[in-house]
Amino acid sequence: MSKEKVGFVGLGGMGSGVVKNLVARSGCPVTVFDLDDGKVEAAVNNGAERGKSINDIAANCSIFAICVTTAEVVQELSLGPNGVLSAMQKGSVFLDHTTVSPEHVDVMSTACAEHGVLYAEAPMTRTPIHAQRGEVNVLFGGEESLLERLRPVFDAYAENIFHVGPIGHATRLKLIHNYIAFANVASWCEGFALAAREGLDMSKVIGIISAAGGKSGMMDLYGEATLKRDFTPHMSLSNAQKDVRYYAEWIEQAGLPGFMAQTVHQTYALASIMGHGDEGCSAVIKAYESLSGVEACLEDEKQS
Repeated sequence: MSKEKVGFVGLGGMGSGVVKNLVARSGCPVTVFDLDDGKVEAAVNNGAERGKSINDIAANCSIFAICVTTAEVVQELSLGPNGVLSAMQKGSVFLDHTTVSPEHVDVMSTACAEHGVLYAEAPMTRTPIHAQRGEVNVLFGGEESLLERLRPVFDAYAENIFHVGPIGHATRLKLIHNYIAFANVASWCEGFALAAREGLDMSKVIGIISAAGGKSGMMDLYGEATLKRDFTPHMSLSNAQKDVRYYAEWIEQAGLPGFMAQTVHQTYALASIMGHGDEGCSAVIKAYESLSGVEACLEDEKQS
Protein backbone atom coordinates (compact mmCIF):
# COMPACT_ATOMS: atom_id res chain seq x y z
CA MET A 1 0.00 0.00 0.00
CA SER A 2 1.02 3.59 -0.48
CA LYS A 3 1.65 4.52 3.11
CA GLU A 4 -0.54 7.16 4.67
CA LYS A 5 0.76 9.06 7.65
CA VAL A 6 -1.80 8.72 10.43
CA GLY A 7 -2.43 11.01 13.36
CA PHE A 8 -4.58 9.58 16.13
CA VAL A 9 -6.20 11.51 18.99
CA GLY A 10 -7.98 9.67 21.80
CA LEU A 11 -6.35 6.64 23.38
CA GLY A 12 -9.25 5.41 25.49
CA GLY A 13 -10.56 1.86 25.57
CA MET A 14 -11.10 1.62 21.81
CA GLY A 15 -8.42 4.03 20.62
CA SER A 16 -5.51 2.38 22.42
CA GLY A 17 -6.23 -0.99 20.84
CA VAL A 18 -6.81 0.53 17.42
CA VAL A 19 -3.45 2.33 17.56
CA LYS A 20 -1.61 -0.77 18.77
CA ASN A 21 -2.81 -2.77 15.79
CA LEU A 22 -2.45 0.13 13.36
CA VAL A 23 1.23 0.39 14.23
CA ALA A 24 1.81 -3.36 14.17
CA ARG A 25 -0.11 -4.28 11.04
CA SER A 26 -0.42 -1.34 8.67
CA GLY A 27 3.17 -0.19 8.39
CA CYS A 28 1.90 3.40 8.50
CA PRO A 29 3.73 5.88 10.71
CA VAL A 30 1.33 6.80 13.53
CA THR A 31 1.54 9.89 15.73
CA VAL A 32 -0.65 10.06 18.82
CA PHE A 33 -2.07 12.45 21.39
CA ASP A 34 -4.10 12.01 24.55
CA LEU A 35 -4.57 14.05 27.70
CA ASP A 36 -3.45 10.99 29.69
CA ASP A 37 0.31 10.84 29.29
CA GLY A 38 0.37 7.25 30.51
CA LYS A 39 -1.73 6.20 27.54
CA VAL A 40 0.54 8.11 25.19
CA GLU A 41 3.58 6.41 26.73
CA ALA A 42 1.98 2.99 26.23
CA ALA A 43 1.32 3.80 22.56
CA VAL A 44 4.90 5.01 22.11
CA ASN A 45 6.14 1.76 23.62
CA ASN A 46 4.10 -0.05 20.97
CA GLY A 47 5.83 1.91 18.20
CA ALA A 48 3.80 5.10 17.79
CA GLU A 49 5.30 8.58 17.82
CA ARG A 50 4.40 11.17 20.44
CA GLY A 51 2.72 14.24 18.95
CA LYS A 52 3.69 17.74 20.04
CA SER A 53 0.12 18.99 19.91
CA ILE A 54 -3.16 18.09 18.25
CA ASN A 55 -2.77 20.77 15.59
CA ASP A 56 0.84 19.80 14.91
CA ILE A 57 -0.31 16.22 14.33
CA ALA A 58 -3.09 17.45 12.05
CA ALA A 59 -0.69 19.55 9.99
CA ASN A 60 1.66 16.64 9.37
CA CYS A 61 -0.56 13.69 8.57
CA SER A 62 -2.66 12.56 5.63
CA ILE A 63 -5.27 10.88 7.84
CA PHE A 64 -6.27 12.55 11.09
CA ALA A 65 -8.25 10.07 13.21
CA ILE A 66 -10.13 10.99 16.34
CA CYS A 67 -11.84 8.72 18.87
CA VAL A 68 -13.00 10.75 21.87
CA THR A 69 -16.03 10.90 24.14
CA THR A 70 -18.62 13.11 22.45
CA ALA A 71 -19.55 15.05 19.33
CA GLU A 72 -19.18 18.22 21.36
CA VAL A 73 -15.52 17.44 22.11
CA VAL A 74 -14.81 16.69 18.45
CA GLN A 75 -16.27 20.04 17.40
CA GLU A 76 -14.49 21.92 20.17
CA LEU A 77 -11.16 20.55 18.96
CA SER A 78 -11.86 20.89 15.25
CA LEU A 79 -13.81 24.04 14.47
CA GLY A 80 -12.91 27.70 14.72
CA PRO A 81 -9.83 29.67 13.65
CA ASN A 82 -7.50 27.61 15.85
CA GLY A 83 -9.18 24.25 15.35
CA VAL A 84 -7.75 21.11 13.83
CA LEU A 85 -9.33 21.74 10.43
CA SER A 86 -7.45 25.01 10.08
CA ALA A 87 -4.19 23.06 10.38
CA MET A 88 -4.97 20.14 8.07
CA GLN A 89 -3.59 19.79 4.55
CA LYS A 90 -6.02 19.97 1.64
CA GLY A 91 -6.93 16.50 0.43
CA SER A 92 -6.25 14.92 3.81
CA VAL A 93 -8.88 12.88 5.67
CA PHE A 94 -10.63 13.68 8.94
CA LEU A 95 -11.45 10.16 10.19
CA ASP A 96 -14.14 10.36 12.88
CA HIS A 97 -14.31 7.16 14.94
CA THR A 98 -16.27 8.89 17.72
CA THR A 99 -19.88 7.87 18.33
CA VAL A 100 -21.64 11.11 17.48
CA SER A 101 -25.04 12.48 16.43
CA PRO A 102 -26.54 12.80 12.93
CA GLU A 103 -26.43 16.57 13.32
CA HIS A 104 -22.71 16.40 14.07
CA VAL A 105 -22.04 14.52 10.84
CA ASP A 106 -23.73 17.32 8.88
CA VAL A 107 -21.74 20.01 10.72
CA MET A 108 -18.38 18.27 10.31
CA SER A 109 -18.83 17.20 6.69
CA THR A 110 -19.72 20.78 5.75
CA ALA A 111 -16.81 22.24 7.72
CA CYS A 112 -14.37 19.75 6.24
CA ALA A 113 -15.50 20.53 2.70
CA GLU A 114 -14.95 24.25 3.35
CA HIS A 115 -11.33 23.45 4.30
CA GLY A 116 -10.71 21.09 1.39
CA VAL A 117 -10.60 18.10 3.75
CA LEU A 118 -12.45 14.78 3.32
CA TYR A 119 -14.73 13.82 6.19
CA ALA A 120 -14.89 10.09 6.93
CA GLU A 121 -17.75 8.93 9.13
CA ALA A 122 -16.63 5.65 10.72
CA PRO A 123 -18.05 4.72 14.14
CA MET A 124 -17.03 1.35 15.56
CA THR A 125 -18.88 -1.42 17.35
CA ARG A 126 -17.72 -4.15 19.75
CA THR A 127 -15.60 -3.63 22.86
CA PRO A 128 -12.09 -2.56 23.91
CA ILE A 129 -11.21 -6.25 24.16
CA HIS A 130 -11.96 -6.60 20.44
CA ALA A 131 -9.97 -3.43 19.76
CA GLN A 132 -6.93 -4.93 21.45
CA ARG A 133 -7.29 -8.02 19.27
CA GLY A 134 -7.81 -6.01 16.08
CA GLU A 135 -11.38 -7.27 15.72
CA VAL A 136 -13.62 -4.19 15.83
CA ASN A 137 -16.42 -3.57 13.36
CA VAL A 138 -16.11 -0.36 11.36
CA LEU A 139 -19.29 1.20 10.02
CA PHE A 140 -18.55 3.52 7.12
CA GLY A 141 -20.89 6.04 5.54
CA GLY A 142 -19.76 7.85 2.40
CA GLU A 143 -18.26 7.46 -1.04
CA GLU A 144 -16.76 4.12 -2.11
CA SER A 145 -13.60 5.88 -3.29
CA LEU A 146 -12.90 7.23 0.19
CA LEU A 147 -13.57 3.84 1.74
CA GLU A 148 -11.07 2.24 -0.63
CA ARG A 149 -8.46 4.79 0.40
CA LEU A 150 -9.08 4.00 4.05
CA ARG A 151 -9.55 0.24 3.74
CA PRO A 152 -5.83 -0.64 4.22
CA VAL A 153 -5.94 1.39 7.45
CA PHE A 154 -9.18 -0.23 8.66
CA ASP A 155 -7.83 -3.68 7.81
CA ALA A 156 -5.20 -3.24 10.51
CA TYR A 157 -7.75 -3.21 13.33
CA ALA A 158 -11.14 -4.27 11.99
CA GLU A 159 -12.50 -7.76 11.51
CA ASN A 160 -15.46 -6.39 9.54
CA ILE A 161 -15.83 -3.22 7.49
CA PHE A 162 -19.43 -2.38 6.65
CA HIS A 163 -20.24 0.18 3.96
CA VAL A 164 -23.71 1.02 5.21
CA GLY A 165 -24.63 3.71 2.70
CA PRO A 166 -24.13 7.43 2.10
CA ILE A 167 -22.63 9.76 4.66
CA GLY A 168 -24.75 9.96 7.79
CA HIS A 169 -26.01 6.39 7.61
CA ALA A 170 -23.17 4.90 9.68
CA THR A 171 -23.83 7.13 12.66
CA ARG A 172 -27.56 6.56 12.43
CA LEU A 173 -27.10 2.79 12.38
CA LYS A 174 -24.57 2.92 15.24
CA LEU A 175 -26.98 4.91 17.41
CA ILE A 176 -29.83 2.48 16.69
CA HIS A 177 -27.52 -0.42 17.54
CA ASN A 178 -26.31 1.16 20.77
CA TYR A 179 -29.78 2.23 21.85
CA ILE A 180 -31.09 -1.32 21.46
CA ALA A 181 -28.04 -2.72 23.27
CA PHE A 182 -28.21 -0.31 26.21
CA ALA A 183 -32.00 -0.54 26.48
CA ASN A 184 -31.49 -4.27 26.72
CA VAL A 185 -28.99 -3.83 29.56
CA ALA A 186 -31.37 -1.51 31.41
CA SER A 187 -34.23 -4.00 31.03
CA TRP A 188 -32.40 -7.03 32.39
CA CYS A 189 -30.82 -4.95 35.16
CA GLU A 190 -34.32 -3.91 36.20
CA GLY A 191 -35.42 -7.55 36.08
CA PHE A 192 -32.39 -8.71 38.05
CA ALA A 193 -33.03 -6.07 40.72
CA LEU A 194 -36.65 -7.15 41.08
CA ALA A 195 -35.64 -10.81 41.25
CA ALA A 196 -33.14 -10.05 44.01
CA ARG A 197 -35.70 -7.95 45.89
CA GLU A 198 -38.13 -10.89 45.80
CA GLY A 199 -35.48 -13.37 46.96
CA LEU A 200 -35.14 -15.42 43.78
CA ASP A 201 -32.07 -17.59 43.20
CA MET A 202 -30.03 -15.35 40.90
CA SER A 203 -28.11 -18.22 39.32
CA LYS A 204 -31.45 -19.68 38.20
CA VAL A 205 -32.67 -16.26 37.07
CA ILE A 206 -29.78 -15.71 34.66
CA GLY A 207 -29.63 -19.36 33.64
CA ILE A 208 -33.28 -19.62 32.68
CA ILE A 209 -33.39 -16.21 30.96
CA SER A 210 -30.27 -17.09 28.96
CA ALA A 211 -31.87 -20.35 27.85
CA ALA A 212 -34.96 -18.70 26.39
CA GLY A 213 -36.23 -15.61 24.63
CA GLY A 214 -34.66 -13.15 27.05
CA LYS A 215 -31.16 -14.18 25.99
CA SER A 216 -29.11 -11.38 24.43
CA GLY A 217 -25.60 -10.51 23.37
CA MET A 218 -25.31 -7.87 26.08
CA MET A 219 -26.41 -10.33 28.76
CA ASP A 220 -23.84 -12.81 27.44
CA LEU A 221 -21.19 -10.12 27.76
CA TYR A 222 -22.14 -8.54 31.06
CA GLY A 223 -24.89 -10.49 32.80
CA GLU A 224 -22.83 -12.90 34.89
CA ALA A 225 -20.21 -10.21 35.61
CA THR A 226 -22.98 -7.95 36.93
CA LEU A 227 -24.15 -10.63 39.34
CA LYS A 228 -20.53 -11.09 40.43
CA ARG A 229 -20.39 -7.32 41.13
CA ASP A 230 -17.82 -6.76 38.38
CA PHE A 231 -18.46 -3.36 36.80
CA THR A 232 -15.20 -3.02 34.88
CA PRO A 233 -15.84 -0.16 32.41
CA HIS A 234 -15.33 -1.97 29.10
CA MET A 235 -18.28 0.19 28.00
CA SER A 236 -18.79 2.97 30.52
CA LEU A 237 -22.17 3.99 31.86
CA SER A 238 -21.49 7.63 30.98
CA ASN A 239 -20.84 6.68 27.35
CA ALA A 240 -24.04 4.63 27.32
CA GLN A 241 -25.94 7.64 28.63
CA LYS A 242 -24.42 9.86 25.94
CA ASP A 243 -25.26 7.48 23.11
CA VAL A 244 -28.86 7.03 24.29
CA ARG A 245 -29.18 10.82 24.63
CA TYR A 246 -28.13 11.30 21.01
CA TYR A 247 -30.66 8.65 19.97
CA ALA A 248 -33.46 10.20 22.03
CA GLU A 249 -32.79 13.64 20.56
CA TRP A 250 -32.64 12.23 17.05
CA ILE A 251 -35.89 10.24 17.23
CA GLU A 252 -37.68 13.35 18.51
CA GLN A 253 -36.24 15.43 15.67
CA ALA A 254 -37.39 12.71 13.25
CA GLY A 255 -40.98 13.18 14.45
CA LEU A 256 -41.38 9.76 16.05
CA PRO A 257 -42.42 9.03 19.63
CA GLY A 258 -39.45 8.22 21.83
CA PHE A 259 -41.09 7.15 25.08
CA MET A 260 -38.78 4.20 25.60
CA ALA A 261 -35.71 6.17 24.56
CA GLN A 262 -36.43 8.89 27.11
CA THR A 263 -37.01 6.31 29.84
CA VAL A 264 -33.77 4.48 29.06
CA HIS A 265 -31.85 7.76 28.92
CA GLN A 266 -33.22 8.95 32.25
CA THR A 267 -32.41 5.58 33.83
CA TYR A 268 -28.76 5.91 32.83
CA ALA A 269 -28.77 9.59 33.77
CA LEU A 270 -29.99 8.70 37.28
CA ALA A 271 -27.28 6.08 37.73
CA SER A 272 -24.69 8.58 36.48
CA ILE A 273 -25.93 11.28 38.87
CA MET A 274 -25.63 8.71 41.66
CA GLY A 275 -21.91 8.47 40.89
CA HIS A 276 -21.67 5.38 38.68
CA GLY A 277 -20.77 7.06 35.37
CA ASP A 278 -17.19 5.75 35.29
CA GLU A 279 -18.25 2.17 35.93
CA GLY A 280 -19.39 -0.32 33.32
CA CYS A 281 -22.76 0.20 31.63
CA SER A 282 -24.45 -2.52 33.69
CA ALA A 283 -23.83 -0.43 36.82
CA VAL A 284 -27.23 1.01 35.89
CA ILE A 285 -28.49 -1.78 38.14
CA LYS A 286 -27.22 0.18 41.13
CA ALA A 287 -29.94 2.77 40.64
CA TYR A 288 -32.56 0.05 41.10
CA GLU A 289 -30.64 -1.47 43.99
CA SER A 290 -30.53 1.86 45.80
CA LEU A 291 -34.32 1.97 45.66
CA SER A 292 -34.81 -1.67 46.68
CA GLY A 293 -32.04 -1.84 49.29
CA VAL A 294 -30.94 -5.25 47.94
CA GLU A 295 -27.92 -6.11 45.79
CA ALA A 296 -28.46 -8.40 42.83
CA CYS A 297 -25.67 -10.95 43.11
CA LEU A 298 -24.94 -14.64 43.06
CA GLU A 299 -25.06 -16.53 46.34
CA ASP A 300 -21.28 -16.98 46.42
CA GLU A 301 -20.82 -13.24 46.18
CA LYS A 302 -23.07 -12.69 49.20
CA GLN A 303 -20.90 -15.01 51.25
CA SER A 304 -17.68 -13.27 50.16
